[in-house]
Amino acid sequence: MTTSTIAKPQAKPSARNGRRFSLPVLLLIIAGVLVLTSAVRLITGANEITSTGQVSTALRLAVPIGLAGLGGLWAERAGVVNIGLEGMMILGTWFGAWAGYQWGPWTGVVFGIIGGCIGAVLHAVATVTFNVNHIVSGVAINILALGLTRYLSKFTFEDAPQGSSKQSPPIDSLGSFSVPGLSDALQTLNGKHWFLVSDLAGLIGGVFTNLSPLTVVAVALVPLSWWVLWRTAFGLRLRSCGENPVAAESLGVNVYLYKYLAVIISGGFAGLGGAFLSIVASNVYLDGQTAGRGYIGLAAMIFGNWMPGGLALGAGLFGYTDSLNLRGGTTNVHALILLLAILLVFGVAYLVWRKRVVPAVITAVVSALMFLWYAGTDDVPKQVVTATPYIVTLLVLSLSAQHLRMPKADGLPYRKGQGK
Repeated sequence: MTTSTIAKPQAKPSARNGRRFSLPVLLLIIAGVLVLTSAVRLITGANEITSTGQVSTALRLAVPIGLAGLGGLWAERAGVVNIGLEGMMILGTWFGAWAGYQWGPWTGVVFGIIGGCIGAVLHAVATVTFNVNHIVSGVAINILALGLTRYLSKFTFEDAPQGSSKQSPPIDSLGSFSVPGLSDALQTLNGKHWFLVSDLAGLIGGVFTNLSPLTVVAVALVPLSWWVLWRTAFGLRLRSCGENPVAAESLGVNVYLYKYLAVIISGGFAGLGGAFLSIVASNVYLDGQTAGRGYIGLAAMIFGNWMPGGLALGAGLFGYTDSLNLRGGTTNVHALILLLAILLVFGVAYLVWRKRVVPAVITAVVSALMFLWYAGTDDVPKQVVTATPYIVTLLVLSLSAQHLRMPKADGLPYRKGQGK
């Protein structure tokens, strides 16, 4: 490879593949959605949709999804597709519970991370060293983790006090805390049900109420990941392996090493998410505890356009919809149908402004159907509430798929010296 080839400038990304909105516009959109949500709350009387308890539950449910998404982000930024996040989370739940009930919850957290890393090493060996198809390897990790944890549970948990072949004994809690003064004041303000003010109080109060120490760690990992990947030489080299590994190798980057490190870090994040499920979200390991959160984390990463900030928004969205199910949210989901119908009206206006007639007509029809659904019912079936997180996952991916840009070498096979 010649120097001119290495130095060849990259083509300017098109608007279709680049970032769709600037930060001020994105913040303005979020503010507009919050205003509409507050208006819908007043119209429908569904005060729970922005309550402190709802937001606190949503945050707790978003953490394992966000950690899985961060794991996918690290791996794919280095060019390795990690479908095995679900399996690594499963290993994290089991190892976290196994160590947690014997030696304490913080030891369980460490072992949960180690469990995820073990699955990641297998994935790295298969994909990086032996160039196995990344999807095939990830699916194999998922199957292996599920079978291995079920097998191990029969020998470790079945004869333990309060344990069984599908459940671990109870694990001591890491504890929780609320910010003194601020949490109570915001809860009181949220209970006033004032327009917008109470909604803001509920959103902020939920972030400062009943926090687990591990939740704080998980939230801090989002900006830390951004700083490492986009503000350090290590991150630049790692991302170059996912964009153009041949050029990176020609500049002295050990591509294999960085891919291995990225996948192992990825597994550590997924394992931490699994440990969160078995130690914080509940105080026991349960068979099938991850419930597809590894896949939803991958969807959150894609929704976030392979960026930590967007990933966090996606995880929060999925966590919020999941919290509606846990808090008996049939009335809340019914109110959100009205909110979605109104948002689609704004979508129609945007598409008309962009002169995209056919999508505008389709969106208008969907919006009209949503209005009819809301007007013709007083509630929604429990089954719809249960399926809401997965429906949201499909809708978000469908709507955002046209504006995504994955790393150019993501999932592509690489051999050392192939550029020579």
